Amino acid sequence: MILVDSSVWIDFFNGNETAQTDWLDSLLGNIPVIIGDFILTEVLQGFQSDKEFNIAKDLLLRLPFMPMGGQTLALESAMNYRLLRRKGVIVRKTINVMIGTFCIHYQLPLLHDDRDFDPMVKLLGLETIDT
Repeated sequence: MILVDSSVWIDFFNGNETAQTDWLDSLLGNIPVIIGDFILTEVLQGFQSDKEFNIAKDLLLRLPFMPMGGQTLALESAMNYRLLRRKGVIVRKTINVMIGTFCIHYQLPLLHDDRDFDPMVKLLGLETIDT
């Protein structure tokens, strides 16, 4: 099972071919790809047309779903953010620390295309899919 970050889903739905979208395309139907509430929101909020929104929503809601928040993960995310900051790393988006922490907590590899996750690999042990 893997988690796919919104950075990859957005490219996927926009038809941008990248190493990550190629990976995603090969994974779908072969390996369980889960979706979480944070990623679902980030992906769907960007659609301008109702038709495209509904197509994407229908596809994403077919995937296994896991809630990504909660008190435990909020505390772990805050601690991870503070650790990264002490190491001189400023993550641009708090939501990315929460997504990375979710993956670390549940030992899920992350497929992404966002540099915010790179220090989490090195300093927190986040497992990613190498493309």
